[in-house]
Amino acid sequence: MGIEPNDELKLEIKNLIMLTLNITDVDPTEVDDDEPLFGSKNALTLDSVDGIEIIMALQRKYNVRINDQNLARHIIQSINSIAEFITREKTTS
Repeated sequence: MGIEPNDELKLEIKNLIMLTLNITDVDPTEVDDDEPLFGSKNALTLDSVDGIEIIMALQRKYNVRINDQNLARHIIQSINSIAEFITREKTTS
C-alpha cells in the first residue's frame, strides 16, 4: 500500500497553482481537495491553457515527467489526484 499524501503537500500544490496562474482573489484553503479543478464547483475557474501551465509547473517543482496527455488529464483532475501522483512518483524514484 502506498504512502498517503499529506495536507502540507496539498497546500503546497494549491499555492503553486495560485502562483503559476497568478490567482490572487482566491484563498488556497477555499479550494476543495476533492473537487475537479476544471469545473464550476471549484473556487478556481481554470481552462485547458491553465492545465498546461499547471503540468509544466509540477514538472519543474517536483522533478517529475508527465508525457502522456491522457495521464496528464487524469493527474490534474483535482488537488488530491495531483498530490497522489507526486507522492507515488517520489516514493518510486
